[in-house]
Amino acid sequence: MAKAHIMTARLAVFSDVHSNIHALDAVLQDMAEKQVHHAICLGDLVGYGAFPNEVIERIRDADIPTIMGNYDDGVGFDKDECGCAYTDPGDIERSDRSLRWTRGVVTDENKAWLRQLPRELRFDLAGCCVLCIHGSPRRINEYLYEDRPDRSLLRLFEGIQADIVFCGHTHLPYCRRLKNLHLINTGTAGRPRYGDTRVCYALVEIDDEIRVEFPRVWYDFDAAAHAIETTDLPDEFAAVLRTGQY
Repeated sequence: MAKAHIMTARLAVFSDVHSNIHALDAVLQDMAEKQVHHAICLGDLVGYGAFPNEVIERIRDADIPTIMGNYDDGVGFDKDECGCAYTDPGDIERSDRSLRWTRGVVTDENKAWLRQLPRELRFDLAGCCVLCIHGSPRRINEYLYEDRPDRSLLRLFEGIQADIVFCGHTHLPYCRRLKNLHLINTGTAGRPRYGDTRVCYALVEIDDEIRVEFPRVWYDFDAAAHAIETTDLPDEFAAVLRTGQY
């Protein structure tokens, strides 16, 4: 478990870049324009896209605190599955192809970097205790959707001692208030599934209250999609970027 102290009350958190260097660069540029001083990545740097090494190296070189996503775990440890929990046979076949291709192109050095990523990150932000996870507190690949009942989420987060929890994995952004807990899903900075080709992240500001925005960021999705089509990755992954839906 990693722990840090962040004094500023302005923070950007993003997740699920999925080898989309075009989207990542656009998100980082948007953060710079908004004068964000601290950024955190919730993992799933790799998978589905054509530029896994470039994404890893961009985030590593920028020294952005990053936690491990399920896809990072699958690639870093050369596992036989990515932990995406697909049930449709077509999705399973495409996911397996993606994992094999990504494992084959990611360098040994970058796999070693993925393996050392922490599973969670805790820090203090303007007097608030913050927990960053990829899926849920108990499983790296558990989906926390917005429509999950309050009672289920409250049981899940009982005893975690946090005021704000950031998660990803679903690719669907939302903010929910659960008694004294703010649960914030950052959406996706690389592979939209909400019918919008723009990517997004969470921008949080704290003074006398907690304010959350989800900036939507334009990027050259057609270039990212075309790059997929030049690899052995399924062409369906390119269609996801061109439609913002899967």
